[in-house]
Amino acid sequence: MLKDCVSNIKSDFDSSVHTEVRCQENKSRSVSIISGNLTGNARSEVSGTSARVYKNGVYGFSSVAEVSEEAARSVLKAATDNAVFMDTRINKGKKMFPPIAPREIYCPSFCSDPEQKVYIDFAKELDAYIEKNCKGITGRGLSVRVDSMEKHLVTSDGCCGHTLIPRAYIYLRMTAEAKDGTPVERFVPIGGFGTFDTVFTSPEALFHKCDDLYEKLMIKRDGVYPEAGVKTCILSGELSGMLAHEAVGHTVEADLVLGGSVAAHTLNKEVASELVTMVDFAHTCLGEEAPLPVYVDDEGTPCTDQVLIKDGILTGYMNNRETADRFGMAPCGNARAYSFSDEPLIRMRNTAILPGTSTLEEMIASVDDGYYFIDTNNGQADTTGEFMFGTCLGYEIKNGKLGRPLLDTTISGVAFEMLKTVDMVSDTMTWSSSGYCGKKQPMPVGIGGPAVRCKITIGGR
Repeated sequence: MLKDCVSNIKSDFDSSVHTEVRCQENKSRSVSIISGNLTGNARSEVSGTSARVYKNGVYGFSSVAEVSEEAARSVLKAATDNAVFMDTRINKGKKMFPPIAPREIYCPSFCSDPEQKVYIDFAKELDAYIEKNCKGITGRGLSVRVDSMEKHLVTSDGCCGHTLIPRAYIYLRMTAEAKDGTPVERFVPIGGFGTFDTVFTSPEALFHKCDDLYEKLMIKRDGVYPEAGVKTCILSGELSGMLAHEAVGHTVEADLVLGGSVAAHTLNKEVASELVTMVDFAHTCLGEEAPLPVYVDDEGTPCTDQVLIKDGILTGYMNNRETADRFGMAPCGNARAYSFSDEPLIRMRNTAILPGTSTLEEMIASVDDGYYFIDTNNGQADTTGEFMFGTCLGYEIKNGKLGRPLLDTTISGVAFEMLKTVDMVSDTMTWSSSGYCGKKQPMPVGIGGPAVRCKITIGGR
């Protein structure tokens, strides 16, 4: 476990400024196998201590790749000196943030860290099963990825926090040839929150996942391309989660709002159908633990849920303490830093559209001529809300029934226009936390949602 080197230096804080001191360790473990060959085998640990000081509207920051009380005092002094210097040059004259009640936040800890051989043996056994049982494929690959972020934080408001966010995932990939000789591929991430031994019990427990991936790949070989144009479609929870994060979430991060995102002009206005409510969850969603629970952010703000869209109306932004004060909103704990050497940025945590009342079967039956898109393999969006996602699994819908499988295509639109066309929302949620958000610093996040029926533009072939 990471040594706490920051709790004992609170007496060094200058009461006239806001101060945050954080020590942090990021760990990663990875193993990759392609067609039976071990192609990747790595372990890394990066740790250090940082301090950030706010004075009259400017920040001073300092970090060092060392975890000790001496290092903490050193970066505290350097950050304070930097803030004082910046204040003499810029002189913004801004007031201190509204105070946060002192509290201690300690999250459940995971201690296990298997040696690398455990990951290698697990991956080899899973790969051997695929080789033996998945006939007719032209390529296979799998990767084990385990990472964690552990932090000790203390602030001048009196917040003390010790948090750990571990993830363990296995990524399976298979390729085959369609009847016309073109390659088709299927990919699936398996895993979630926790250390490797808490998420995965044995390779045998994942054999059914391999079988399911293989079955869908064989079906996809007979796929067709969808027609290009605007169609009534059902987007799975995976895709509505991607939409919530990429096309909406980034537009309502307060720093990007100040930079001119489309959400700067739509607060308290209709941006979606009244069936759409979207929330950035902190640590609990609908009575269950969120995919990546965050209990305190890196400014010492206790994490609470931030409602972004309520019944189709844009009601809030994600903030740090500075932008929350500027917009007159309550900070909900969205300031997160990836590494000890990074300053906190406004980031998402677990962003999702809430479920509705329709069943997926009812939604499919309601479509005469359209498509059901299930998986995505990439996506991009900008601060105008325009988005384009690649889809890698889907089916035609004809007369209320699923038809032929689909080959890879793209879907696109403008989020706040497309969301207004949502007229059915499923009653079940799908979550994923297997990727990173790439806003300046990588950051593990959770995305989720129900299936939604909407009109969307399809790229076709």
